Amino acid sequence: MNKQRLFLFIPLAIFVLLGVLFWRGLSLDPNEMPSALLNKPVPAFDLPVLPAPENPQGLVSANQDMLKGKVSLLNVWATWCTTCRQEHEFLNTLKAQGILIYGINYKDNAADAQRWLAELHNPYVFSVVDEEGRLGLNLGVFGAPETYVIDKQGVIRYKHIGDVNQNVWTRVLDPIIKELQTQ
Repeated sequence: MNKQRLFLFIPLAIFVLLGVLFWRGLSLDPNEMPSALLNKPVPAFDLPVLPAPENPQGLVSANQDMLKGKVSLLNVWATWCTTCRQEHEFLNTLKAQGILIYGINYKDNAADAQRWLAELHNPYVFSVVDEEGRLGLNLGVFGAPETYVIDKQGVIRYKHIGDVNQNVWTRVLDPIIKELQTQ
């Protein structure tokens, strides 16, 4: 009879163990996910540029070499991404402050993306169309939005998962960019 009572506590013990594991998982910061590409060059790509009036004249395709020369942000976005819409206004604020932002329109419809930029304004120097998601796959994108800090040599120095807002900018991205600009 004692063994039967002991077996009654097994489901309770499993429940408590799972509860502790779930609680621990909820306390982790998703932005702490390491990137395999940290301190490595942006992966090679040659993709079409999303047509927009703000693009450098005549630019129809872009490659990773175009990200070299100045410290910049590389932002993965899509019109189907609700968080991207939330961060978009802040990206326009950063552009007004002179921050260079390049975009990757990730697994999206180009016509929808053009309407989005016309309606919400374009914070990007240019945005490449990654319709099939191959560049995103090479970057290790989990989903949109994600933002990478790129140094003057085109090397990824930081990866931020989630929206870029004033808090993230002040605490994390701006100090990294300022340090890279002095190098």
